[in-house]
Amino acid sequence: MVITRPSGTAAPMVRRVRAMGGRPLLLPGLSLRAVEDAERVRVDLRQALDDELLVFTSPAAVRHAARLVPLCTTAAVLAVGRGTAQALQAQGIDAPLAPSRQNSEGLLDLPELKDLHGRRVALIGAPGGRGVLREQLVARGADLRELHVYRRLPPRLDRRHFDALHALPASARVLLSSAEALHNLHQGLPATAWARLCAAVAVASSERLALAASQAGFRRIVQASSALSEDLLQAAARAD
Repeated sequence: MVITRPSGTAAPMVRRVRAMGGRPLLLPGLSLRAVEDAERVRVDLRQALDDELLVFTSPAAVRHAARLVPLCTTAAVLAVGRGTAQALQAQGIDAPLAPSRQNSEGLLDLPELKDLHGRRVALIGAPGGRGVLREQLVARGADLRELHVYRRLPPRLDRRHFDALHALPASARVLLSSAEALHNLHQGLPATAWARLCAAVAVASSERLALAASQAGFRRIVQASSALSEDLLQAAARAD
């Protein structure tokens, strides 16, 4: 089972794979780093906690924000998916709102984000991404404050990763939950290692990611119902 979670975040997935009798292979597609100007971001985040709506874009956004300041707020708190909602609950946010369709479009379908004219909204995440939330929140009239509480960088891949991939059986499953991570692996792996990875079964966390995997060269793809570990592993178990 190839785990493409960011460096330092894959331990829970590794334990789940081993509990299922599988052999985990760590192949991080991203490296998550703290912001460079932490004190400035800390000040901005304290101010954002007084806004009316807080939108967290990922579990990593929650964890890195909580390292800067306690997440104490009376605002309505929204999460892009169940994993982000669980991370918020771990930080004491009792009932974060999360869509059933776990992506930016699903979040934007929530009634709380339909009419934002004159409302103060904080979008908390990292630089980059598709920009859908940012564009739509502004288009709907939000007084938007965008906070970058961490950075996503390409991973550091080395000979250990390449050698492991050259020995990867075609029956292996590649767990994919980020288009950016998929892109980084495509760009960072030698052609022979990438070809061996694409010969395995891709387990994609969304329809959009399944399409990206197909365009990148995977031929056997199964779609999971979400990016949560249990959903990815259930999909991996039913793959042919």
